[in-house]
Amino acid sequence: MTLETTDKTSPHRGVNLPALVMARICTSAIFMTYPACLNTLLTQWQMSAAQAGLVQASFTVGFAVSLLIASTLCDRIGAKRVFNIAMAFSAVAALLFALFARSFDSAMVFICLVGLSQGGTYTPAIMLVAANADPARKASGVGWVLAGMSAGYVISIFLSVAMIDRFGYEAAFLATAAFTIAGWGFGIFAVRAARDRDETGAGAAATLAAPAPRRQATLLMLGYIGHSWELLGAWAWVPAFLAAAILGRGTMSPIELGLWTALALHLTGFFSSFLSGYAADRYGARRVLIGFALVGTLCSFAIGWLDGASMVLLIAVTAVYGFVAIGDSAVLSSAMTDAVPADRLGRVLGLRSILGMSAGAAAPAVFGLTLDLLPANMAWGYAFWTLGAGGLIAFVCALGLKR
Repeated sequence: MTLETTDKTSPHRGVNLPALVMARICTSAIFMTYPACLNTLLTQWQMSAAQAGLVQASFTVGFAVSLLIASTLCDRIGAKRVFNIAMAFSAVAALLFALFARSFDSAMVFICLVGLSQGGTYTPAIMLVAANADPARKASGVGWVLAGMSAGYVISIFLSVAMIDRFGYEAAFLATAAFTIAGWGFGIFAVRAARDRDETGAGAAATLAAPAPRRQATLLMLGYIGHSWELLGAWAWVPAFLAAAILGRGTMSPIELGLWTALALHLTGFFSSFLSGYAADRYGARRVLIGFALVGTLCSFAIGWLDGASMVLLIAVTAVYGFVAIGDSAVLSSAMTDAVPADRLGRVLGLRSILGMSAGAAAPAVFGLTLDLLPANMAWGYAFWTLGAGGLIAFVCALGLKR
């Protein structure tokens, strides 16, 4: 699974994909810690739903800013150097969050630091895979990187729920931070022999040959904005929705619910990420993006009205939701690397990130505000409809892509 360069004179250079996937698994283990602990934190930190949404929004704002900064720096100093710096920063930020986030105010600060560290481990990883992969397998390579992130989310949720049930949320924060520190080591090993750009010229040739690249890039960017709104809102609130819908019945413990939530929402995303990449390499990005966006939108419009449904149906719909909500990420990213010249890719990805993540930062807060304002019997349903609007945008943009 090592992504080697296409330059036959340098057969040993490239990204070590298994190590990079492990780095993404470990670094992403802090990503879902706060949502996984949210029900407990609402009580212990005495937060309203709107405040809870603001904490998640603080993380996403930090993530968006770091994506912009990291992407811009990649064009100037190279993706490899940015990635190595960001991996170290992510380890430090995760530890600070684990040690000092103890209230709404402190969480707003330290979770923002975690978000600031995460962007530099995300975009440079995608750029390094794109620069070192065989063009025919680029989407698959990016898919594996994003699959690693989904696996990290599973660990994040399950480990957090297990720790919080026995030792408190403080132990949950520390346990997931330890994974992030381990990810630093995997990251250094993964990119030690990588190159920063496609030096063979294949990427530039593919860009020049692409139909209407500016239109493609614009639609992909707008689709990413809608995708981010729906995805990040769902990640923030689906665990709390399932807890509210299921725990009161007394048929499932918090640990069992955490496991099922992790499996349904994020383990499905693990398979979705690399499967969508393979599908895009074989059948084309447009078809994959249309299908995933359509099903994701339908899930957003439906899931909030199922709080009284059977647990089997709730988990099944969540699994489909988790599969499709993340599945188009790899395809959107790999398609963008084909639509934009390599020497401008970092800046374009940075602009895409700040717009997409800004929308994603607003989504949890809008969701929480909807919960606060509407009667309980309809609040969850209409709150999820706010996320479905993003999925609808992604679907329309996918329809507009060239065949």
